[in-house]
Amino acid sequence: MMFERLIPHCPVLAVMTLFLGAFLTAIFGRSKAARRILLMLASLLSSFFMALLVKPVFFDGQIISYWMGNWAPRAGYAIGIGFEVDGLSLFFALLVSLTVLLSNLYSLRYIERDDCGDYYCTLALMLGGSVLSLVQTGDIFTMFVMIEIMTFACVALTAFRKRSEGALEAAFKYLIVGCIGSSLVLTGVILLYAQCHTLNMAQLSALLAGNLTPATVFAFALLLTGFGVKSYAVPFHFVAADAYMAAPSSVSMLFSGMVNKAGVYGVIRLCYIIMQSMRLPALQTLLVTLGTLSMFVGVTMALRQHDFKRLLAFHSISQIGYVLTALGLCTALGIAGGLYHAMNHTLFKGLLFLCAGAVWYAAGTTDLDRMGGLSKRMPQTCAIFLIAAFSISGLPPFNGFVSKWIIYQATFEKAAEGGGFGYIVVTVVALVTSVMTLASFIKVAQSVFFGQERPELAHVREVPLSMRIPMWILAVLCVVTGVAPGLVLTYVVAPATYAVTNVTGYINTMMGAGYAESVMTVPAQSIPVDASFAGYYSPVSWLILFAVLLLAFALVALLGKGSRGAVCQDDTGCDDKYAVFFGGERVTRSTVAGSDLFWGFRYNFRHYFRWMGNVHSGVVNDYAAWAVGAGAVIILYLYALL
Repeated sequence: MMFERLIPHCPVLAVMTLFLGAFLTAIFGRSKAARRILLMLASLLSSFFMALLVKPVFFDGQIISYWMGNWAPRAGYAIGIGFEVDGLSLFFALLVSLTVLLSNLYSLRYIERDDCGDYYCTLALMLGGSVLSLVQTGDIFTMFVMIEIMTFACVALTAFRKRSEGALEAAFKYLIVGCIGSSLVLTGVILLYAQCHTLNMAQLSALLAGNLTPATVFAFALLLTGFGVKSYAVPFHFVAADAYMAAPSSVSMLFSGMVNKAGVYGVIRLCYIIMQSMRLPALQTLLVTLGTLSMFVGVTMALRQHDFKRLLAFHSISQIGYVLTALGLCTALGIAGGLYHAMNHTLFKGLLFLCAGAVWYAAGTTDLDRMGGLSKRMPQTCAIFLIAAFSISGLPPFNGFVSKWIIYQATFEKAAEGGGFGYIVVTVVALVTSVMTLASFIKVAQSVFFGQERPELAHVREVPLSMRIPMWILAVLCVVTGVAPGLVLTYVVAPATYAVTNVTGYINTMMGAGYAESVMTVPAQSIPVDASFAGYYSPVSWLILFAVLLLAFALVALLGKGSRGAVCQDDTGCDDKYAVFFGGERVTRSTVAGSDLFWGFRYNFRHYFRWMGNVHSGVVNDYAAWAVGAGAVIILYLYALL
């Protein structure tokens, strides 16, 4: 009974617990024991409050609304600030809570060698509170405020190890590009308020249905661009690699596990709920194009990297591409696949960043060319890494395979239903991206864990238990969500998928029963969603896809052999001393893959890699220009086709 009374207040309590923890840590955090207690207590309480919402929202189908100060709508207008938690909000909120809890537990020992641990704890809790509030608020201006808090917390955490090379530069880049995204969101919010005189997203949805004026389209384009910046989708992705690499790995987990999900959540809420525009083919094409570009650019850039964390950063961009592509299909299967992959991305990519942090903690480096043979020194970390690598590569029976398989089928079905040949191309790109992801992590496994052991790493030992516990939890979740996809789809993904298209329910919960029907000039159209799409796969399907992946991988290997006799120039990004399977001395190659599978690929596509290297110039002015220029293109595109 007591917990039932708490349920309507849980969304606010979960957020305020994290912010209060940040405030108390700033006061009492000079004591290591005090800040550790406050950090974990705030994280645990916030997660507990969110867990209380699982039954009413996921199992009972309720939508929880809470009006700050009891300022409920009056005379058909929303004046106060409200929180609204439907299946979509809770889905992302649970990802945020899990990420914050495990990252903070991991950081107890991980940052003990750093100064200013109290600042770290304060900023980490502020970041968690801002993202948790962002995915639960029903007010679009509150969403902007939380984006601002999130951005500046990210900037400070990126610069946390300010003595490390590139940390301050990465933070400055994040600040500039992040502020561009925030400014675009704010301008879009102002334009919507000028037209509708409300900031409540439910009321905005009702008023804007079928009423896309030129000012509304302009606001839509600005908001979409702003959320794209926050999701690190191509071409807004440039600062992500520097920030992920410079920040502590526990922070990189926060960036990958929840910060970019905040951008994805904003895109979903904007396109499906507020604007109700996803049935327009032009918008579907836009999101699918951005997603496909993100997939391909991210994975190809990852193949060039020689730093563990920087490689993971580009893979994070690539995996977000899968999510955006699936969401752009505007089908129940596509939405389910996108949300499933968003969840899986939080699990396996967070785990990979924790593995990279464990390697740094034990070996003092994340440079792939300075490591090797760590599987003997860190057997648990090696096993955990392999689980994460198999998951992100889409190998059965791990979770990445399930969500990717749904996305493959969703894109193929979109083509079969008249979507055009382009969706066949998208399916092929998604498959090729998975193959290249697998190839990339073979490179990492060989370079870090299975290569030639270096004498200077003889002192390396396994990381402390408090760092391994979060890693094992994520590893177990990667396996469980892969071997039991039916349960995940039925009880987690399906409620979130239904919430994406339940526009009428979202509006009426906040504004009162019957409000949507009385105000909307065009009735909301929902996509039928149930758990039946959980039967999409079979063991035969698993074997067929696995055979396709192996065949594609073999072709990549043959491509590498075919070009081995060529001379690789430095400006192609494939200098011989950085060959993938470099084992130690210049003349030594690992016996695992002496033909160097990826050298030939990089050489054959050297012009592409040279161009991409020039695009990723490292100059903040260029990155800002890309963000602004892409925003201008999106504005013109939407004006022309909406």
